[in-house]
Amino acid sequence: MMPMKTLLIDRWAWGLLLVALCLPGCRKPEVEPPDYARPLPPGASALREVDGTWRDQIIEEAASQMTDAAFVKALGRSYDWFRIESTKQHFPIEGVTHARARASVEKLMEIAEATDARVRADRLDALFNVYESVGYDGSGIVLFTGYYSPEYTASKTRTGKFQYPLYARPADLVSDPATGAILGQQQSSGQVTPYPTRQQIESGNLLAGQELVYLPSRLDAYSIEVNGSAKLQLTTGGTMYVGYSGTNGRDYTSIGRLLVADGVLDPNTVTMPSIRQYFQQNPRKLDDYIRQNQRFVFFEEYPATDWPAGSLGFRVTPRRSLATDKRIFPRGGVVLVSTTLPGGQDFRQLMLDQDTGGAIRAPGRADLYFGIGPTAERLSGAQAAEGRLFYLFLKQ
Repeated sequence: MMPMKTLLIDRWAWGLLLVALCLPGCRKPEVEPPDYARPLPPGASALREVDGTWRDQIIEEAASQMTDAAFVKALGRSYDWFRIESTKQHFPIEGVTHARARASVEKLMEIAEATDARVRADRLDALFNVYESVGYDGSGIVLFTGYYSPEYTASKTRTGKFQYPLYARPADLVSDPATGAILGQQQSSGQVTPYPTRQQIESGNLLAGQELVYLPSRLDAYSIEVNGSAKLQLTTGGTMYVGYSGTNGRDYTSIGRLLVADGVLDPNTVTMPSIRQYFQQNPRKLDDYIRQNQRFVFFEEYPATDWPAGSLGFRVTPRRSLATDKRIFPRGGVVLVSTTLPGGQDFRQLMLDQDTGGAIRAPGRADLYFGIGPTAERLSGAQAAEGRLFYLFLKQ
């Protein structure tokens, strides 16, 4: 059994951990900026087991949060997802089988029913292992950025004002049924080749006939690509909900990073609003920057009850759903995030790994979902902080 600890000591220890890991200026300057998207070395694992004091702190924090209504609702969505037979194809991953991942979620739902936090902590301690992401360089450091679900006006037909389309997933796009990784373009010969880049798609008009809906702004359409979903008020009346349906498999390049590299924006203040303001003042430069991002995102329409939907196909929950690289991390599981929010606010949150994203690659990257609308846009655009990512799975 884990020794009893007071909440005061827990919070103090967590604070020391965050000071050591997350606050600006605490780490020695590096010759080169951190490569958070650095892929795992061949044969390396994305997770490693945590023990000792850190594990105790994670267990205590998880026990204190797991009765939160938003977390319980998000946990239930993962539980429903695991009951779908086809989800077995995504496992095993990182040594975690589908049966173990599903049983972990089921057991956590059961433990969350206990009203006493001490009982919850003792049961977590007895039954669960804790793992952490190895991070971008093996030290456990993960960069946490943010995303949200935008709201725009759109048209189902191209008109004078509405000229910028979102596209449905093309029939010739092939992905791995187990991992969801994009394999490429299916040729008539049966060969699968790399899917065309953004520039090839747009300059060659390769997706004619696949238009799903039209936006009044090129940047609005691109913003939906970056965030993966949108709520669209149609010009003919009614609401349309769109969500992620795959990509062309090409590498993602951040417009914000390009603007910083060109000396246009300050790296300490770059946000989606500042990017939008720059292109409002310099509209002719937008196409040049967008086309430097070779990744192209496809969409599908979702029912209102399933929106905003993550890549697992069900609704994501603000501040309780997380996006990671699903090629290396188990889907649907419970995680504890330790980082900071814009303004320096500590963020230690029990969440569910329920989504992925175009820029979320490798063990050193993760995305926090902030919700819908302007406030969520402001927070997600400003979110960029280091921290740590922990997973909870039943002991074998």
